[in-house]
Amino acid sequence: MEISIELIAILFVVAAVAGFIDALAGGGGLITIPALLMTGMPPAMALGTNKLQASGGSFSASLYFIRQKAVNLRQMWFVLLCTFIGSVIGTVLIQMVDSSLIKKAIPFLVFAIGLYFLFTPQLGEEDRRQRLTLGIFAVTAAFVIGFYDGFFGPGTGSILSLVFITLLGFNLTKATAHAKVLNFTSNIASLICFLIGGQIMWSAGLAMLCGQILGAHFGAKMVLSKGKTLIRPMVVIMSFLMTAKMVYEQGWFH
Repeated sequence: MEISIELIAILFVVAAVAGFIDALAGGGGLITIPALLMTGMPPAMALGTNKLQASGGSFSASLYFIRQKAVNLRQMWFVLLCTFIGSVIGTVLIQMVDSSLIKKAIPFLVFAIGLYFLFTPQLGEEDRRQRLTLGIFAVTAAFVIGFYDGFFGPGTGSILSLVFITLLGFNLTKATAHAKVLNFTSNIASLICFLIGGQIMWSAGLAMLCGQILGAHFGAKMVLSKGKTLIRPMVVIMSFLMTAKMVYEQGWFH
């Protein structure tokens, strides 16, 4: 299928907005996946194309955080590896099994994260005691969340930020920066699998990738300059919006 130049331009703008929001709080897929589905492309192709454009946004934000020395890649290499492996397994599995059960459970998880951030105002104010070693964190939390992002995906950024704060004791700004680097890792792993399956529309995906890079760069700057004052309300809002969208799509109130 082919789409018009006008529609590609709209998708570029949509991706730029999504990239900005995603760098701050996650949830960019809440905007981009419906936009891709509205073009009429099949769901599998929409997910594959979404991974292409999301990789651009998460790469742009990750690169900014690494250049600003907010993330130490040498320290995080094993965490990134486990995230990558988990995402590959999840992406392969989603193309083989029925995901309806996990789709029903996820709104509760995302809603709970929003409530947790809302009613724990001191969460991530400063670094706290580390509960897990990086190695244990890698083979448990990083692997499982990588798998989830490859398998389904919504809310991954918010979940990652929460586990970095609660399990590794990071402050909110540091957690957001590390969450974005892990998110980029899982996006790339998933993208490779979709590439092999031929489930990408390149014209739309590349235009949106450019928009994502632009939006995510400015979003990442806001994370390091505005920090907690901006991230916390954005995480809460995006968590509640994602919950409402998933509940509506599943027809709970139809």
